[in-house]
Amino acid sequence: MSGVQTLTVGTDEGEQRLDRWLKRKFPQVTQGMVEKFCRKGELRVDGKRVKSGDRIEAGQQVRIPPLPDAAPPPPARVEGIPDADAEMIRDCVLWKDEHVIALNKPPGLPSQGGSGQGNRHVDGLTEALKFGYKERPVLVHRLDKDTSGVLLLARTPRVARRLSEAFRHRNTRKIYWAIVAGVPQPLMGTIRYGLVKSGGRDAEKMRCVHPNEVDKTEGAKRATTDYAVLDRLASRAAWVALVPITGRTHQLRAHMAEMGHPIIGDGKYGGSGQENLGDGWGAQLGGDISRKLHLHARRITFEHPVTGKPVTIEAPLPAHMAKSWATMGWKETDVPADPFEEQE
Repeated sequence: MSGVQTLTVGTDEGEQRLDRWLKRKFPQVTQGMVEKFCRKGELRVDGKRVKSGDRIEAGQQVRIPPLPDAAPPPPARVEGIPDADAEMIRDCVLWKDEHVIALNKPPGLPSQGGSGQGNRHVDGLTEALKFGYKERPVLVHRLDKDTSGVLLLARTPRVARRLSEAFRHRNTRKIYWAIVAGVPQPLMGTIRYGLVKSGGRDAEKMRCVHPNEVDKTEGAKRATTDYAVLDRLASRAAWVALVPITGRTHQLRAHMAEMGHPIIGDGKYGGSGQENLGDGWGAQLGGDISRKLHLHARRITFEHPVTGKPVTIEAPLPAHMAKSWATMGWKETDVPADPFEEQE
């Protein structure tokens, strides 16, 4: 074992995740070790406690606890999965124990296979997430392909049943972050439009239905979304928190578009016909703001299916959204973790 050491982040090493920086310097360090160091406060930046996904800056001082001298054997190759994909999905692990795995799903990676999704998706990569178990973990909910953030997997069938039941009975709380075109008014509220498949050429798109018309519309289902504006860029754009009370397909995207404030980068629901202050297809803001979808499953709270204790997991923003936040001058630490708590 090495002793405690302090390293300075180099001028060309800034703007990267702490865990990836540490693992590049010390190949013997696993993701599990980094998570443990952070939980115990043994890994610190400028003397402060940190999370594995925090981004470091050039010149910062990183306190590193004693590390093992010998590198562990490389992970076993997973049949049918390229090594790069296996490493990628393992790097997405935010938290795990003997029962549950939480991923930070990257944008562009489908949760499951299906029409137009190809063969590369989270469900198809779970063989690389067995971590010594005989069975591969099971997805208990989904995120849209271009939506990033917290995604839970159950490591056993029994846990999968319990987690699926919790999602079905709405005993979990999910908070999404998004940037939308314009600024919703009022600044906090609830959207109750129902949703129904559009059909025809837009078969994969959902259409909003007025609450009074849901029961009269074949195939329509009621849908409820809470929203809160966290910050704004004049009247051009807003940082919003979204809580899906129900879990309908494309619910958050369709609801915000129905308000006239589509999510930035949403080419399906944010077309140029929308009444918004973006400039063009997909409610784009232009400049340094990415054209990718700005929707992220930031936080999830659930009752642990075995211990019964509440578990809360947060996922850092993906690179394109982190860059947009920096461009806007917004900081993740400037807003409450759950802006709806005081209102309930």
